[in-house]
Order: sequence, then C-alpha cells, then structure tokens
Amino acid sequence: MRIAVLGSNGQLGSDVCAAFIQNGDDVVPLTHSDVELTSGPSVESALSAANPEFIVNTAAMHHVEKCEADPVAAFTANAVGARNVADWAKQAGATVAYMSTDYVFDGKKESPYVESDVAFPLNAYGITKLAGENYTAATCPKHFVLRVSAIYGLQPCRAKGGLNFVELMLKLSRERDKLRVVDDEFVTPTSTVQIAQQLVALSRAKNYGLYHGTAEGSCSWYEFACEIFRATGTTVRLEKADPGEFPAKVQRPKYSVLENGALKAARLNVFTDWRQGLTDYLQARAQVEVAAT
Repeated sequence: MRIAVLGSNGQLGSDVCAAFIQNGDDVVPLTHSDVELTSGPSVESALSAANPEFIVNTAAMHHVEKCEADPVAAFTANAVGARNVADWAKQAGATVAYMSTDYVFDGKKESPYVESDVAFPLNAYGITKLAGENYTAATCPKHFVLRVSAIYGLQPCRAKGGLNFVELMLKLSRERDKLRVVDDEFVTPTSTVQIAQQLVALSRAKNYGLYHGTAEGSCSWYEFACEIFRATGTTVRLEKADPGEFPAKVQRPKYSVLENGALKAARLNVFTDWRQGLTDYLQARAQVEVAAT
C-alpha cells in the first residue's frame, strides 16, 4: 500500500514511517518543507504527486501555550489544514487518518473517556483539534480519527523543547537531588511506536470512524515518574507536588484517561499496558545509545 505521512519528521510521524516501512508499504514522507497544510493548492500539489491510498496526518500546531496565544494560527493549522487533507482524500478516493488528542475533554469525568462521551475542550489547542476531527469526519467518508494521550518517542518533540516526559525526568534527575511532580493529573502514557503499529492495523481495516488509541491502564504524572526511575535504576528523591504548586499558564484537563472501546469492539486494539510500552521504549533508547558509541 502507498502511504503518505504528513509531519514525517516529528516525534510520532517518524515512528509511523518506520512502522509502515517495516510492514512492507511504500511510504512517502512529507514534512513542512514539502507541503503547507494551510494552503489548499500546496496540499493538492504534494498529495497528487505522492498519490497515496492512505494518508496519516500527524502534522499540527502542538504547543499548548502558543495555540492559546494565537488561536487563529492554531485553527488554521489544526482545523483548516485537516480539512484540506481530507478534501484531497475524498476527491482521490483515499483514506485519511487524523491524529487527535485527549485534550478534547474537560477532565471532569472520573472514569476513562469513551468515544461516545461529549467533547468539551478547555483550551484553544483542544478546540482546534476537535474542529480538525469534525472537518475530517464531515469531509472524507473514508476516515479514521485517532485520539492519543501523553505520547513519547525517540524522535525529539520540538513543541516541548526536544524532551518528552521520560527524557525530562531523566535529565532533571541528573541535575537535581530532589524532584517534585504533580500527583493530581491522570493520563495514559503511550509510546509512539505502539500508536504507529495501531495505524498500520487501521490501514487494513474498513471500520471508519472515531477511535481512542492509548496504552492500557493509567497513572498520575508522579506515578509515571516513579516507574521511569524504577525501570532505569535511577536514584533521586521524588516527592508529590502540592495541588496548585505548578500552576499552568493554560488550563488543562486533570483527568484525560481514554478507553479504547471502539478498537476493542472492532478487534483491532494492539496496545499493551503503559508500563510495557515504557519498557520497550527504554530498551530501544539503550540500543540507540550503544549504536552511537
């Protein structure tokens, strides 16, 4: 199958490319230098040249604070860009997979969110990603919308200064004797490798629609940090931060755990427990470090 990956050099996009290549697919990687998603003609030109059967749209304006400061730019990138891609896919008879986020929810629910729960974003990032979901679904019949949560991968995340949460914790543990991490925000840490594997599985399916795609289980950021240090044998004094100790510049959901209900119903779910995802990530990380020496 011929696959186009938008945002192919990003944290998720790089692993998506690798997963489809490993699956034997013909992958066309597209970066911002190849296509400007906010421009219909640019999307038309790039995708027509690529001529894919399946498009994975990982490109977005991810930085939450920057989205809040410039919601017009965020909407243009995350929603209008999604519409442009979906429009080309519809005209070409292709399938599009749009990557979305747990931030479409307000975090007031105390049990995992399922696909039928009403979305209620708290910030511009969540609002514009929800708009991108709607544009994709309304424009292209052959679509997948995949919501993910707390992702991390080997490719540096530019929106977070090049550091995912795992790398940030390990970096800080080398610089400080004591760390304090919030224990009242709950997520499902999910590796980009597993998300990429899920996209490969979806590309072979016809069960179009909205899906939640995260690792199994959940934890607080403090619990995630505990597991990172346990798994790496890192010695550092880790404490629970007091509620409100690290006030966010932009409001975020306190609880954004997702349940992969639709994937399981379709028997398409490939995700394992979040701890296994972390173990696999750390093993891959170690292999990269060995190869670099």
